Amino acid sequence: MTKLLLDYGLVVLFLLVAIESAGVPVPGETALIAASVLASQGHYSLVSVIAVGAAAAIVGDNGGYWLGRLGGRRLLERIPVLRDHFRRVLPRAERFFERHGAKTVFIGRFIAILRFTAAWLAGISHMEWWRFLLWNATGGIVWATLVGVVAYEFGRQAADTIAHYGLYAAIGIAVVAVIAFVVIRYVQKGVAERP
Repeated sequence: MTKLLLDYGLVVLFLLVAIESAGVPVPGETALIAASVLASQGHYSLVSVIAVGAAAAIVGDNGGYWLGRLGGRRLLERIPVLRDHFRRVLPRAERFFERHGAKTVFIGRFIAILRFTAAWLAGISHMEWWRFLLWNATGGIVWATLVGVVAYEFGRQAADTIAHYGLYAAIGIAVVAVIAFVVIRYVQKGVAERP
């Protein structure tokens, strides 16, 4: 991931975040984190990384919304395994998006599974596009800023610690990063699986 970002820059960041947001589970958030850490080392400006990440999230989510709205129902009707389940669940999903669509679109940006499904669900449920756009843009900007700043600061602090304490600091930082990653994914999975 880091080599791709170094070689092809923010174009790769845009593509990965936009593709993930449109509904394909690729490492968009990981690309944003990697680009932010690279920014902390002087490879990019943090403002550029955040702007590209937010723009890609908004563009990708809007693509996913329109794919879901224009063809999502027909696609799900053609898949035999999903057809019956889809017919039962759709009315509830539409009612849910009518009441909680804005919150779901905003919060979905921060939860792994919802990050690449919320836009499709909003489109399939025929959430009003202007409401979707407003909350999608707000969520995309807040997400890119929060993830970008945290990763930037972590990258900066990690580099300073490694420079001061050497190999032991690098090992300690790697262990903490792995533990944090596992805990975050566990929490996100638990939130996504709640009924």
